[in-house]
Amino acid sequence: MNTLKLISAVCLLAFSYGNAQRNAIVAHRGAWKKNNLPENSIASLRHAIDLKLPGSEFDVWRTADDSLVINHDAHYNKLLIEETNYADLIKFKLSNGEKLPTLHEYISEGMRNNKHTLLVCEIKPSEISKERGQKTAAATVETIKKLKADKNTCYISFDYDILKKIRSIDPKTSLQYLEGNKSPKEVKADKINGVDFHYSVFQKHPEWIKEAKDNKIILNAWTVNDAQVMDWLIDHKFNYITTNEPELLKERLQAKK
Repeated sequence: MNTLKLISAVCLLAFSYGNAQRNAIVAHRGAWKKNNLPENSIASLRHAIDLKLPGSEFDVWRTADDSLVINHDAHYNKLLIEETNYADLIKFKLSNGEKLPTLHEYISEGMRNNKHTLLVCEIKPSEISKERGQKTAAATVETIKKLKADKNTCYISFDYDILKKIRSIDPKTSLQYLEGNKSPKEVKADKINGVDFHYSVFQKHPEWIKEAKDNKIILNAWTVNDAQVMDWLIDHKFNYITTNEPELLKERLQAKK
């Protein structure tokens, strides 16, 4: 089995509940904080991979001229991404000198020398229309499939219809819902594999932890930067914990062994 097929096989197993990892670290927007790297940059992705973290999250928008780019906020350098052409966005460099990465560039890097790190793709709800967000989702899935990275990628979104759109395109890929307003049973009914809620949602609804486990729904929580919250999630055996502090979370996991 060649390296690419091996990576795909490992990642595909990790996306199914029965083989989902326990307390696996997901670097939020890559591993950026400790080394002062730009969030969602190629450099922060590469650092997450070099640290052999189980997952690295990133955010996708679609520009006015249909380029798929990686950025957290709706605006980049005070320009609304969805209403700006890509050539105008890349006039402004990231703090480390990188240009704003395209999805193609980002996924290509994520597949290079990577045997450990899942690519956790957040598709941002459109600021313009629900329909536009779903088209962005379809274009994102198409790009990832073309790069043969679909078995190495899972999708997350605050927009439930985006996830349902992806499920209509790909019946097998792993999906996690972010908003926190649906129970594990509800997402299961729509063939969504996981709940990735703010940790406070699970503290308010601890019954959802058991409900998720009983229904084989993946448990993930964001964005967990406090050691006490990390310990609480570790004790409750979440599958994934999303954090800006992967080094701290790794220390807490080692302390719990």
